[in-house]
Amino acid sequence: MPKKEKKNESKEYVLKMAKENDVRFIRLWFTDILGVLKSFAISVDELEGALEEGMGFDGSSIEGFARIDESDMVAKPDPDTFQILPWRPLEHNAVARMFCDILKPGGEPFEGDPRFVLKRNLKKAADLGFTFYVGPELEFFYFKDSKGTETLDSGGYFDMTTLDAATDLRRNTVITLEKMGIGIEYSHHEVAPSQHEIDMRYTDALTMADNVMTYRLVVKQIAMNQGVYASFMPKPVFGINGSGMHVHQSLFKGDRNAFFDAKGKYFLSKLARSYVAGLLKYAPEITAVNNQWINSYKRLVPGYEAPVYLSWAKRNRSDMIRVPEYRPGKEKATRIELRSPDPACNPYLCFSVMLAAGLKGIEENLEPPDPIEENVYEMTEQERKDRGINTLPANLADAIALTEKSELVRKALGDHVFNAFIENKKIEWNQYRIHVSKYELDRYLPML
Repeated sequence: MPKKEKKNESKEYVLKMAKENDVRFIRLWFTDILGVLKSFAISVDELEGALEEGMGFDGSSIEGFARIDESDMVAKPDPDTFQILPWRPLEHNAVARMFCDILKPGGEPFEGDPRFVLKRNLKKAADLGFTFYVGPELEFFYFKDSKGTETLDSGGYFDMTTLDAATDLRRNTVITLEKMGIGIEYSHHEVAPSQHEIDMRYTDALTMADNVMTYRLVVKQIAMNQGVYASFMPKPVFGINGSGMHVHQSLFKGDRNAFFDAKGKYFLSKLARSYVAGLLKYAPEITAVNNQWINSYKRLVPGYEAPVYLSWAKRNRSDMIRVPEYRPGKEKATRIELRSPDPACNPYLCFSVMLAAGLKGIEENLEPPDPIEENVYEMTEQERKDRGINTLPANLADAIALTEKSELVRKALGDHVFNAFIENKKIEWNQYRIHVSKYELDRYLPML
């Protein structure tokens, strides 16, 4: 179908659905450079005009968007993302949402829009004949409220006991996500008390980035409806596992999985191995994007299943990259799993830099080092050095320093987002650096 005809068909579908469901308001969603969801509402009377021309707004107050002298922006809703919000009234005066592409007043894409950044990277992959598929596993915690970290249960990994007090919360969240067109594969209790995971079904990276933004809001909304608080903070509680966002990924050429080779080691093709090598080589440079908060590096420490070592393997969960076991007849499921990102990242930028690193590995025809099947945590520092196993940056300052010098990240994000992101993260680090913590007061005040 020609692009214009498909666009008109999608527009007509949205108008029809809005009328049939008695939609009164439509929330237009987009994100700032940090992945914080932004929104403003329009009435259904404005819907047709918004689909045709977009809606203007002031971008100067959005983190990393326009400067004051270029603040006029246009939010152009993507009709393919139209969904009714199930937690709002459904029979009368319903509320829907659509994700938006951010444009300049002249209609050209705004280079500071994270969704545009991902689209640009996906086009590079498409020009090489690839479709980029991802399946992130987002972990999160339920707490009694947002003022502390009092847990709801003492459950553990995959527990199905009375200890798991959040079973109903997870079930209601899954039902709501499915009502919004998001396929769910698994939901279960995670390792730490009150820690949970709901896994979305593998799909193309742009759809998945939109789904991640929806997922995080739905998890929080359902929790709030039940009087509790859900958090995607990477390491909210000292001494127990933090929350990660393991990202399963693969490249397809048409219906063929370009990562699969029946005769390859781990059933991985040469292209897949080069992709892995690219991720390993450029992982330190992209860490500030995948792990963008001060708190992210409280999770990225040895132990607690945190993947801090630049290694890969099949079964070993201490490695940064894991190759899930191949099952005969499931060639399309062949993939690699990057375990270092956390669920508080900007998914549009995270998927962009991962893809850029993998494609660079293919472009440079890299070959990964031998996989490490031993437990890397239990090796001595000298053993890891002898094996050539390096680590991810230890804190946000180190990560920023590496990212700031990275040509790969600059090209992946574009100058506008790259510069705004680096500036934002430096401000965050400097604010943290001068803060006097409770740890310091408890430790030093009595003795100094």
